[in-house]
Amino acid sequence: MIKGQIMTKTRVALEVGHGTSLRRMDYTAAARRAIENALWRNSLTVATAFGFPKEAMVVDVDVAVAAPEKVDTDALKNMFPYGQITVTASAGGLNISKPNSDDFTVIANAAIIVSFDMELA
Repeated sequence: MIKGQIMTKTRVALEVGHGTSLRRMDYTAAARRAIENALWRNSLTVATAFGFPKEAMVVDVDVAVAAPEKVDTDALKNMFPYGQITVTASAGGLNISKPNSDDFTVIANAAIIVSFDMELA
């Protein structure tokens, strides 16, 4: 960035997904699957379209589960091969009780926002 130049974080993509942990009640696994669900059906080429290196992507990930304190956000951050990654776990998602058991199925939702620091016009 040139001194005095104003840059702003500009959103260019939003991807959403959901994932589950059917048997292990693992919030990180459900969150991982939600992120994979959002990522694996898409191939973003916005970095090259704007003339940026892939490393310039600013990627903000929010995963929502019923117990966000049980999500290993560092492990989820390591899923991304490039970019400036931030992973946040929020309250949301859903736990589905199993009959005649204390066990439950974990459902997670993920939102992935891709932005770039761009010069204001």
